[in-house]
Amino acid sequence: MKRRLTLHFPREAVHQPITYRLAVDFDVAAKILRAQIAPNQSGTMVVELSGDIDELDAAELWLERQGLRLNRTRSEIRVDPAECVDCGLCAGVCPSGALAFALPQRRLSFDAARCLVCEQCLPHCPFGAISLALDPA
Repeated sequence: MKRRLTLHFPREAVHQPITYRLAVDFDVAAKILRAQIAPNQSGTMVVELSGDIDELDAAELWLERQGLRLNRTRSEIRVDPAECVDCGLCAGVCPSGALAFALPQRRLSFDAARCLVCEQCLPHCPFGAISLALDPA
């Protein structure tokens, strides 16, 4: 089973070997999709956790006990075709290939099934055609 979480690190927790502990203590793989963490500062990391459902539950509880705040809100990336000019800037930063620039048509394509929701594309769209849609369910 997989879960996507945003981990918010307080200043006191940034030095902890979180991904190592998840692997060793819980047999949970942590794929880091995006991280903004600096020494002695608070930080944020988007991870995809993979493992047995019971181990995932235990790992999340452990993370919270370490002082991390977890965001479990589901979200998805949306591309507004009315605003998109097919410049392809977002495709250049998309790690999963969900956003791709097709030649010779010179058209942007978006495969939502491949999207990791890492949000790297958001700041690269000069026209605001890409947005993050939150689903609180």
